[in-house]
Amino acid sequence: MSDHAPGDVTAGHDVTDHPTTQFRPYQHVGDAADRPAEAGATGSISARSEGPETRSFGGFRTERRFSDPVDPWPPAPVEPPATQQSWNPGASTGWAPQPMENPAPVYYGGNPGGSGQGPHRPAENIAPFSDLSTTSLLRQVKPPPTTGWRRLLYVLSGQLINVGESPRTTRFNDLVVQVNRPLQGCHRIAVLSLKGGVGKTTITATLGATFASIRGDRVVAVDANPDRGTLNQKVPMETPATVRHLLRDADGIQRYSDVRSYTNQGPSRLEVLASHSDPAVSDAFSAEDYASTLQVLERFYSLVLTDCGTGLMHSAMSAVLAKADTMIVVSSGSVDGARSASATLDWLDAHGHEDLVRNSIAVINAVRPRSGKVDMQKVVDHFSRRCRAVRLVPFDPHLEEGAEIDLLRLKRETREALVELAAVVAEAFPGDDRFNQHFV
Repeated sequence: MSDHAPGDVTAGHDVTDHPTTQFRPYQHVGDAADRPAEAGATGSISARSEGPETRSFGGFRTERRFSDPVDPWPPAPVEPPATQQSWNPGASTGWAPQPMENPAPVYYGGNPGGSGQGPHRPAENIAPFSDLSTTSLLRQVKPPPTTGWRRLLYVLSGQLINVGESPRTTRFNDLVVQVNRPLQGCHRIAVLSLKGGVGKTTITATLGATFASIRGDRVVAVDANPDRGTLNQKVPMETPATVRHLLRDADGIQRYSDVRSYTNQGPSRLEVLASHSDPAVSDAFSAEDYASTLQVLERFYSLVLTDCGTGLMHSAMSAVLAKADTMIVVSSGSVDGARSASATLDWLDAHGHEDLVRNSIAVINAVRPRSGKVDMQKVVDHFSRRCRAVRLVPFDPHLEEGAEIDLLRLKRETREALVELAAVVAEAFPGDDRFNQHFV
């Protein structure tokens, strides 16, 4: 009896039957499409491009033919490396998107890594290094108030309520920064007036003390009055030496400690070089003496203030005007004081000092309490048309004493006016090019 079902096309051929109890062997999806079709004895079995289906014979037995045994766990196929290309949705024919190109790694401060086949990123597109300055790394904290009810509120709240400085204090701090402007070399300031009693020596001492108390460099004031000057009376007396002794020993001065033995220093660190007050000395302080004195002081001081005499025709005046970088003309708040200061500018214009007048500073000093009869605004308008700036110094009882000057005893308005005057003078300081040379 034949084991084939009636009507089986494989009857009479040597075909090995497979039991019907076998499960479908594990097969990779791509094996059926790549395997050629096998022909039977009486017919051909067509190739199956899709997933192979089992063929039924007689309704109860199936038959599968394979040329090679199938591995139930075949290794993953190794695909050739695909060439990187930009993703183009229109060029894709399958359901999966095309691979995208990964940018070549870029290392800051060096060349791009890898084989160098990919495009390099332009140097200008590289982000700069992050800033490691103190202001960028630390959280900015508002400075606490220093004076007034703002300071009291800050202290009573346990430093929790900080409303900041007042506009007045902020402006004062800005002026202090201007006074501290970097200075290259020595800056020479001449203070003069035709009329006595307008506070010319007082302005010289207070302005020099303001500079010395704020700035960290050395400041000296020279009494160039041919008569008996009083500049040395504005600071405590430490030595009886005068400018005559300095000129006598000028060849032996080699360091700052040598010249310091000839000056008197006040609490603000302002140094004063006194004039000769001996009535037995008949030699006038000449232009050559002033030039020699200035040549010594320029080596050790950043600011040199000169208290000139009341006369414009004395011997040292020509050298003072020739060496001055900034000129300050002092006037009082009275009518005759304003007229004398204006006459001083007229004389300078007539003797070839137009540039010095144009860059000068007019200071209206209130040597006594204001009476209200003089229109100060008109006085300010007059000098503002002729000078670079005009500043007012209010009346102060401490300055009226005529004794040694202590900035801590001045009224707040007076201190602010002096700092504002110092800031205006500092605007003419030559810039320091060392910062541009080393920090480019």
